[in-house]
Amino acid sequence: MHLTQLAAERPDKAAYIMAATGQTFSYLDLEQGSNRLAHLFRSLGLNRGDHIAILLENHPLFLQICVAAQRSGLYFTAISYRLQRDEVAYIVNDCGAKVFITSRDRQSVVEALLADLPDLGQAYMLDGISPGFESLESAIETQPTTPIADESIGTSMLYSSGTTGRPKGVFRQLPEGQWGAEDSAALFRALYGATDDSVYLSPAPLYHAAPLTFSMGFLLGGMTVVVMEHFDAEAALKTIQTYRATHSQWVPTMFIRMLKLDEETRLSYDVSSLQCAIHAAAPCPVPVKEQMIEWWGPVIFEYYAGSEGNGFVAITSEEWLAHKGSVGRGLTAVLHICDEEGNEVPVGESGTIYFEGGGEFEYHNDPQKTAESRHPKGWSTLGDIGYLDEEGYLYLTDRKSFMIISGGVNIYPQETENLLVTHPKVMDVAVFGVPNEDFGEEVKAVVQPIHWEDAGPELEAELIDFCRDNISHIKCPKTIDFEQELPRHPTGKLYKRLLKDRYWEGLKTGIL
Repeated sequence: MHLTQLAAERPDKAAYIMAATGQTFSYLDLEQGSNRLAHLFRSLGLNRGDHIAILLENHPLFLQICVAAQRSGLYFTAISYRLQRDEVAYIVNDCGAKVFITSRDRQSVVEALLADLPDLGQAYMLDGISPGFESLESAIETQPTTPIADESIGTSMLYSSGTTGRPKGVFRQLPEGQWGAEDSAALFRALYGATDDSVYLSPAPLYHAAPLTFSMGFLLGGMTVVVMEHFDAEAALKTIQTYRATHSQWVPTMFIRMLKLDEETRLSYDVSSLQCAIHAAAPCPVPVKEQMIEWWGPVIFEYYAGSEGNGFVAITSEEWLAHKGSVGRGLTAVLHICDEEGNEVPVGESGTIYFEGGGEFEYHNDPQKTAESRHPKGWSTLGDIGYLDEEGYLYLTDRKSFMIISGGVNIYPQETENLLVTHPKVMDVAVFGVPNEDFGEEVKAVVQPIHWEDAGPELEAELIDFCRDNISHIKCPKTIDFEQELPRHPTGKLYKRLLKDRYWEGLKTGIL
């Protein structure tokens, strides 16, 4: 149902609610607010296929901005608020954004940003202004609340890091057809039993692909979305109870944090309204998932997919209990497991996971990375390693090229390595993930110093500070160890696995 029709039939129904404050936006609010923004975009000369970029915390207007871009036929790039100035500038420039929207909350990052954005048309700020930015609230207050005349379907273009360490935009062609003609929540109704009365809880940052996609789908499907400004374990349980959430999405770290609450606190909240708790983004340790199913019941659903949208693998609680460790079976694409030469391997043998028949995508401005993701038969891969059992259930056995997954956030070590090796006291460096009880993995660096006598706590602190001054803190090593020489092949290839295995050897995570 078109948003305009939803607003006409259910004007007072809550479209989305900010969990901590209770601030509620009705479907009429969403309709009028997104229309004002759409008219603003058109007044600035933005047409179908143009780009905007958004750097926001979980702000009350975040979803309105995305809905406005979508109904205007625009690409919208939501950027992690954890990134630093140079990282933000790179993404805004790379995606070709004509409009950049941020908030006063991000002032420390954006105050000197505009000089690095030579092709940007207009910059707006919410909740106040800084030099070079205009007030978004003021810009839209006189715009019409009716739909623009040329609505069409826009979509997100989100960024995920590449092998070079620089983020890469996942580009897909804009969908054809009339905006609002299709049920945006059709997949959620079919897979997860969503109805018009469903209440979807989003406890994660909205710049992530999954929280944004699911929130937008439930929202435009006529349901209510509850957005947590920040995740807190006890607050999440309280939010489920307060808003009687029926559907939600998590990462395993959130499960772990909730399970670690003292039992009296944890069990004092009523979570019986939950009909479906979805998790993805990182492997969930088997014992953790067992405890969650025991606590919440068989309402835990898992899926494996990527921002690329080239395949979707899913599993229910009942299926998982019979295939522990699996992430499910392919629903939108045929799965193939191939060796390094591209040949399919037998059942039970590990190899690169390819999707056949899924959605098409490319990596923006990176034809080489796009080509590397393709099989000679046209299948595509996210670069992950896994195997299939006799029943077609997929099990993940490795991560794509040493990617670190910490608390559901993908971190690529190459950028950190490239930075550390520029430090005057560093000869060589390897960065990878090591076990972390709460987050699954944390960033570890192993450094070969130029002078061995420099190795020690003082250099460790100096290098960590060096990283934190230059890149997003989440990419920085938590700890640094020192080696007199790193294991490299004469060709220069670093045998990172030899280092990483020391930290993972003997660990029983329950992940197959």
